[in-house]
Amino acid sequence: MKSIEKEKVQEMLESFIDKDVYVHLETTNGAYASHFNDKAYNVGVYIRNTRVKFSQAKIVGDGNSYRAGLKMDIGWIYAEGLTDWEIYEDAKLLLAGHDREGRLMVALQLSETPFDY
Repeated sequence: MKSIEKEKVQEMLESFIDKDVYVHLETTNGAYASHFNDKAYNVGVYIRNTRVKFSQAKIVGDGNSYRAGLKMDIGWIYAEGLTDWEIYEDAKLLLAGHDREGRLMVALQLSETPFDY
């Protein structure tokens, strides 16, 4: 993966507008928190292959961390804390956020075809 290039990611996000796309969204501090601090809360979110259509997509951030948002007819999907990105299998977009040790904290993937499970 490489550091987010805001203009390129924005262009890729816009390529999915008004299409039926599959979303994978995952957040975790999981084992990272509970193994090192017994008072830490273990939290996470995981959805995969949820099909949505959005009319607007935007990535914003300061160069260290980014937030990507997808506007649907009746709500939003967004992921915050994104640091890295890549395009794989020619058309799937992966946005991810890693902590200082390189551990995954958040992932947002978009594709016109379902993800493997």
